[in-house]
Formats: sequence, structure tokens, C-alpha cells
Amino acid sequence: MKTILGVVVCLAVSVISTAAQQTSNGHKQETEASPATCPMHDAHSQMDERGETGMGFSQSATTHHFFLKADGGVIQVEANDSADAASRDEIRMHLRHIARAFQNRDFAIPMFVHDTVPSGVPEMKRLQKEIKYTFEESASGGRVVISSANRDAVAAIHKFLRFQIEEHKTGDTTEVR
Repeated sequence: MKTILGVVVCLAVSVISTAAQQTSNGHKQETEASPATCPMHDAHSQMDERGETGMGFSQSATTHHFFLKADGGVIQVEANDSADAASRDEIRMHLRHIARAFQNRDFAIPMFVHDTVPSGVPEMKRLQKEIKYTFEESASGGRVVISSANRDAVAAIHKFLRFQIEEHKTGDTTEVR
């Protein structure tokens, strides 16, 4: 709800700012207010908005974690409230879909969410037959375990997970554990 309210406020500021930019002769004049300077329009907020669309669950009601392991890594998403069965079920549905999609070289959702090709994706597509994606349920959500015995594939998985850690600002370690 806060995100929606913030977007509405930013849009209102943008409309008012645009109207104020018009002078009596119809020409625009520059002002300091613009959607680009609105805090709700920074890259991370935009990514979260695309994430809600692409993943099908609230980004503010859930928490993402990304873990690097010697044989690959883990994408984990949990509902912040253990009683939030709707978010838990939406997470599980999404992660089941992600495991199948990635196994089939389909990285459309992360490309949509991040508005770019995430690091590691080209290599993960190329090495698709060397990588295994497994969905596992957890109490409040689930995880996709990504593994490989191929060192190039593991390096690509690590690039992808490090990209996710940085983009989602999770604070997870970028070291292999």
C-alpha cells in the first residue's frame, strides 16, 4: 500500500510540475521537480514494481536471499509474516515455475524484473545441460537449488547470484559457503 501511495504522490508531483513548467507563451521552463528526482522512481523501486508483476507476489511482504555454494547456489524467497499463506503459496508457485523455466533456458522473468540480461545468464543458457534446478518448499516459501559439476557452469551461477544480491540489495554474502 505504501508503494502504491508513493507512486500516486510522485505522479501527482510530476503532473503539477509539468503544468508549472508551462509559461504564458506556451514554452516549457526547467524546474527542479521531475519524476527522475522522486524517491519512488529510483531504479530499485522500479525493479520492485516489475518484480511484483513478473513474480506475482508482493516484494515488500517477502524477502529474497541468494546463497553461493561450492556446486552452485540457492535462490530463496520467504513471506515476511509466517501467517501469510497467500504470499507463501504465490512464492512457491513462482519458484516452481522458475526452476522449470531456467531448466529450459528461459530467463525472461529475471530479464523483465531487472530490465537487462542479468550477469551469468548467457553462460547459464549455453551450459543448460550441465545445470540442475530443483525447487524445495520451506515453511514460509521456498527455494530453487541450482547445482552443477561443471566449473564453468558454477562460475556462471555465481555471477548470476552475485548480480541478484546486488540488484535486490539483500546484504547476502557474495562469498562461497
